[in-house]
Amino acid sequence: MSGFRMTSPAEPFPELHGHGLLLRPWDPESDVDVAAWLRGVSDPEFQRWNTPLRPVRDIDGARESLRSRTESATDGTGVSFCVLDESDGTTLGHIGINEIDSVMRVARVGYWVLPEARGRRVALRALALTSRFAFGAIRLHRLELGHALGHEVSCRVAERCGFRYEGTLRGAMFEAGRHDAFRDVHLHARIATDRAPDLTDTSARPGQDSEAGRP
Repeated sequence: MSGFRMTSPAEPFPELHGHGLLLRPWDPESDVDVAAWLRGVSDPEFQRWNTPLRPVRDIDGARESLRSRTESATDGTGVSFCVLDESDGTTLGHIGINEIDSVMRVARVGYWVLPEARGRRVALRALALTSRFAFGAIRLHRLELGHALGHEVSCRVAERCGFRYEGTLRGAMFEAGRHDAFRDVHLHARIATDRAPDLTDTSARPGQDSEAGRP
């Protein structure tokens, strides 16, 4: 299988529609996108559960981070989507397919939701759309989702979307705000032959929502 590539205008980055959402590529040259990215990765709830190898602290850092996401899409190792409300275009969060291995046909998925968009099942709806894309257009066989131990909301989102709990990985993620200490990770996964869950009730409505590890 050849790697997933998006390298020219003839092969545009896909837009995904469904469950009341629009998923489109982040634009590192857009000040609006860069500001939203900075808000998302600076949010205390995001930082509670995620410790990026390269922290983003300002606009310049956010722009560089988004540019690296674009490079990953070009070389076929990752796909990153800005999650928007399909009805009014409001930015709600992020979801990405990361560390794509085109030989083993496996990748990892991660996401975050902006504070004002939580409680609307954004993560669940975005995960459903992205999973369909991963098993279809990218032809992945296995999609993994890992989150820090104790992140119960992400456990529920994963399982509701058909990502079965497969075990606990010891010391597989940085502790919050540290690169010299580690914490355990819950591993969930879904494979292409798994039956897709019924998500007909994923329209926006009050409820819990948050962000998973490894965005």
